[in-house]
Amino acid sequence: MATYDPHATDEHLVCTACGTQFPVTDRATLATCHICDDPRQFTPPAGQSFTTMAEVRTNHRNVFHSATAGDERLTSIASEPKLAIGQRAILVRTPAGNILWDCLTLIDKETVARIRDLGGLKAIVISHPHYYSSHVEWAAAFDCPVYLRAEDREWTVQQSPRQVFWDGEDVQSVLGKESTALAIRLGGHFPGSQVLLFGGHLLIADTLVTTPAGMGNWATDALGTPRERPVGMNSFAFMWSIPNMIPLSGEEVFAMWAILKHHDFTSTHGAFVGTDITDPNIKQRVLDSMQIQTKFAGWARQDAWKSV
Repeated sequence: MATYDPHATDEHLVCTACGTQFPVTDRATLATCHICDDPRQFTPPAGQSFTTMAEVRTNHRNVFHSATAGDERLTSIASEPKLAIGQRAILVRTPAGNILWDCLTLIDKETVARIRDLGGLKAIVISHPHYYSSHVEWAAAFDCPVYLRAEDREWTVQQSPRQVFWDGEDVQSVLGKESTALAIRLGGHFPGSQVLLFGGHLLIADTLVTTPAGMGNWATDALGTPRERPVGMNSFAFMWSIPNMIPLSGEEVFAMWAILKHHDFTSTHGAFVGTDITDPNIKQRVLDSMQIQTKFAGWARQDAWKSV
């Protein structure tokens, strides 16, 4: 593997709103970010702006956190202070090698060294275009493939022979069956939006949006008396645009469940550090959340849920 030189991309421009790295150094040639011009994202009130990868490396660092208590196979990686959208990546340690779920803009020598100490990367899998960030550079640094859904290919701003645009089946084994990691295309937020299932953990990014009620603790009341979770509380939302609060249609949500219902899991891990839920009933909570959203959205086909 060729020696990775992060300074080779120091002058590459990075969108300050979404963190996408462009293979461009001349600001006069890059006036706007087409990802942020899409209705699922936004340009901030201050307007479109770009920074450089060198500035990102100077002003931020990547911090590693445990993603779930008692299971060292999942490690969150997040940039501090918050960079662009602020999502995390998750290092998934499988029997067939390490997978990076989602991606960060910041990649530097320290991050590369830390991940190599943990076994390196055999593959990168990205949930949707808002987290494409600098995936081409990450793939080059670890000389590994990066798996993206073919439905979302139009949102890539860089091309690389390491990009693998998988298509067809909604469920794909990552690194072969021995890894036991499955990428599952649910669609919704983007046509190719994916989740990753490994060891009972469902890594959901923004395909399922973890809600405050989902993170809420109703184990006891203020006096310490045990209680049950109130009826009607959702745990997840299903959004076409998260920042602009445009929900998915009932048909789209139902289509997501038609795929997800075939898979079992006991925890979910959202797009941001701390959005982890472990609950043996979490799959039922996903279904309950879908039914709550479609009911209040006025979906006329509520009787369709009776068949699931």
